[in-house]
Amino acid sequence: MTTDRRRKASIFAMLAVFSSAIVQAQDQGRGDKSVDLRVISSPAQYVSGGDARIEVRVPPGMQHKVELYLNGRRVQANLEPTSSKGDRLQAVITGLTPGENRLEALIKGRWDRDAIKLTNYPITGPMFSGPQQHPFVCTTTQSAVGRQPIVESATPPGTRVFDAAGNVIGYSRDCSIETFVTYLYRTTANTWATMPADGSRPADLAQVTLPDRRTVDFVVRREVGSINRFLYSFAMLAPANEPPGKLDLSRWNGRLLYWFQGGVAIGHSQGTVHSGSLNPDILRLGYAIAHSSGNNTGTHYNLQVAGETMMMTKERFIERYGVPTYTVGLGGSGGAIQQYVIGQNQPGLLDALLPVQSYPDMVTQTIHVGDCELLEHYMDATDRTNPKWRVTKNRSWLVGFNAEEGFDDVNDPLAQLKMALGYSTALGTTECVPAWRGLSPLSMNPLYGQAPNQQNYEPQSAIASIRWTHWDDLRNIYGVDETGAARPTWDNVGVQYGLRSLQESKITFEEFLNLNWHVGGWKQPSEMVQEGFPFFGTSPEEINKALTVPGYFDPWSRRNMNLSSDPNKPAPRTKADLRPIRNAYTSGMVFHGELDRPTIDHRQYMERELDMHNVHQSFAVRKRVLQRTGNSDMLVIWFTDTLPGVPKASQSMDAIAVMDEWMRNIQRNPHKGIRRNRPARAVDSCFDVTGKLIYAGDDAWNGILDDKPAGPCTQRFPIYSSSRIVAGAPIEGGIYKCALKPVERAVKEGVYAPWTPTLEQVQKLKQIFPDGVCDYSRPDQGRPWQRH
Repeated sequence: MTTDRRRKASIFAMLAVFSSAIVQAQDQGRGDKSVDLRVISSPAQYVSGGDARIEVRVPPGMQHKVELYLNGRRVQANLEPTSSKGDRLQAVITGLTPGENRLEALIKGRWDRDAIKLTNYPITGPMFSGPQQHPFVCTTTQSAVGRQPIVESATPPGTRVFDAAGNVIGYSRDCSIETFVTYLYRTTANTWATMPADGSRPADLAQVTLPDRRTVDFVVRREVGSINRFLYSFAMLAPANEPPGKLDLSRWNGRLLYWFQGGVAIGHSQGTVHSGSLNPDILRLGYAIAHSSGNNTGTHYNLQVAGETMMMTKERFIERYGVPTYTVGLGGSGGAIQQYVIGQNQPGLLDALLPVQSYPDMVTQTIHVGDCELLEHYMDATDRTNPKWRVTKNRSWLVGFNAEEGFDDVNDPLAQLKMALGYSTALGTTECVPAWRGLSPLSMNPLYGQAPNQQNYEPQSAIASIRWTHWDDLRNIYGVDETGAARPTWDNVGVQYGLRSLQESKITFEEFLNLNWHVGGWKQPSEMVQEGFPFFGTSPEEINKALTVPGYFDPWSRRNMNLSSDPNKPAPRTKADLRPIRNAYTSGMVFHGELDRPTIDHRQYMERELDMHNVHQSFAVRKRVLQRTGNSDMLVIWFTDTLPGVPKASQSMDAIAVMDEWMRNIQRNPHKGIRRNRPARAVDSCFDVTGKLIYAGDDAWNGILDDKPAGPCTQRFPIYSSSRIVAGAPIEGGIYKCALKPVERAVKEGVYAPWTPTLEQVQKLKQIFPDGVCDYSRPDQGRPWQRH
């Protein structure tokens, strides 16, 4: 690990200073120090926007004698006591200069004093994520915010800013807006409306009964602004007649829920504030909800930027409203990934996690998702005469994911076109098609992508020059090559596709050889060309083009694959550079199982409809945690069943309630730790389609990560795999570039049993795998440390 990364890791560890549980523990460890000064809104090394909430601890009776000095000058601050003894004081300090600042607290007339160094960054960022992405397109007028960005200059580059008449009045490079506060109310028809400006009480204003049995008007104060170039939102219950400049926090329960949103995008956009930031079911409980468009993976997938954005956004919340009792995350898919990765990399930001439809991280999903179209193309086009691939379920033998047929959501919409063009097709399809089709080019192809509102950016040549790849979205992490392009991590050298299906005699040895001879790999991004049909629509004109223009029908992105035109040579595999793989690990973009806070990983079981959130991912998370920490006491896994066409039940509100009980137990009994503070419902469980409990117990999921007989939930919910697991990789995934062993050694070890390859077959294996085959008993070649 580099010195810089060690420094960052050390700093992030210090985030726990403002984690409520740790703050309480520190109360007992002050020693003989009579004055103790600390920043409680963020790490002192990472302060943004020129202000910070600080806490001064002094002996009882000395609170009125505290003086503060910033950079040698006395500052007046409203130090407010936060304890009954008066020995704790808090204030928001303003006027920090860019860079390093020295803040000192002393007791007047005594030598007692303490000083700290604060490093201040601009509110537009960055702090630690490196050079910001440009071009960067503003979306404030397209989002629920509806505000024009602040004009920063009269000349490009930037997003054009218009006046009310539609005239360009300037440009904005950082997309900043003025912070504003609105008061919304929940109507009796369960919609949001703006409180009247004249102060009158709407006739359709709903009321809500809080957990403490108070009945109040369902009115919400919402603050919106821009931080780190993204849009943020804070919302909590408040009285409608709140005096200007004086916050009434009496309806806030002290808990903060940070809303994370999922999706897939390649950046270059400010994004939008998600509707989840005004979730009425959560607000009615008294929670505050914080959210940023920078914590929406439908805006970008750089989780270093996401962690930085959450740090800055929570800092602003604490400065304005105070330190929450605890902060819990909630979000699905990419919103779940953010919780795991941010929880690992910035440990003080989240005290508890509620990931929904989770994956351990995004970057290691690209490994097996990148196999999807290679294998679908093989079954559809290369091995089109093999009747096995016309049986939908058999396709799982290669891709690992579930395969279904018989209803619209899982039928291949291009089946008729495939048949008309002579390709093999099945009645249904695998998860690869409805869930992942299009995401390989979105991640890999620099020519395929866009940002919302990009037409308003000047100059347009800057938009045209964007390389739309996942790797370029994270270029500060992966590094760049000599051409300036980000280095990709995708690799399939040595991968024996279909190996486990061979071992189970679902495919023959000749079919195994044929598959691995022809499957190929992906071109490097700089070699890729623009996509074909159906990536730009399925209009009659596009369909006619697909039927008449050779090669234009290309749902697999075949034009960007490494395929062999010589029948005597196997299709080339893709070889990755080890440098970006190492950087993915050391930057923390790979979730390596560092989890030390209460977590309820819950999901709807949607394997029947081939939803992309395949359920084995929850156990990939657990396996990484087990490898890292030796236990998963902090991690609870819940599944809720679903059926196509039947309304889906969600356990998120139950998870919030159970987590609140868990966190209150920890705060009352910190010495008991996470496991012994678990409430009765914080246990592995599964539920039926109505949300009714089927089974709860530590043995619910037996048989998935161990050799025990299948537990009650394991029996009820089939778990599928991935193409790399079928190729012999472990369930936790996360191996970019496998270690290799010679073909002869694999044969000697009986890797292909019950098959015994002939000498001719061994020679063909050596042609396909000249560098050897994957040895998954050893760690990733690019991993800078050994797996536990």
